Amino acid sequence: MQMKNSPIQLASWETEVVASKLISQAARSLARLSDTRLKSLGLAIGQLPVFVALKDGAQLSQKELARIAGVEQPSMAQLLARMERDGLIHREPDPADGRSSLTSLSESATALLGPAREILFQGNREALAGFEQGEIDQLVSLLRRVIANVAPGEGA
Repeated sequence: MQMKNSPIQLASWETEVVASKLISQAARSLARLSDTRLKSLGLAIGQLPVFVALKDGAQLSQKELARIAGVEQPSMAQLLARMERDGLIHREPDPADGRSSLTSLSESATALLGPAREILFQGNREALAGFEQGEIDQLVSLLRRVIANVAPGEGA
């Protein structure tokens, strides 16, 4: 049964015409590219939400970092343990809550912010090569709408 008033009508299950498949493929390809390049700095793409959240000297709890990154607390605990082992973060007791600790970036991690940002910008430039500024603006606008449709409150 086909809906006549639907703005999106798919004639088949051909994955090359399904927008969500293309969005997912682009996101995975960009993440792989970034992850490969970030390895030269000793970083991984999964660490970026922590870097961004703590970049300006912030100190946040594991719970806050998990919320910001959109992951479960056990996953964040594992990530933070690896980052602490690698000297990327420091943790200290939270004076307001003895059961919790506050996480901050180490000096060595802070020094990697600029190079990591350049790696991400390089990937962005490569992904958008040949696009005119109006096309880039339109793409960003459309992607924000997609995000608002599927994950309200998460749009950038």
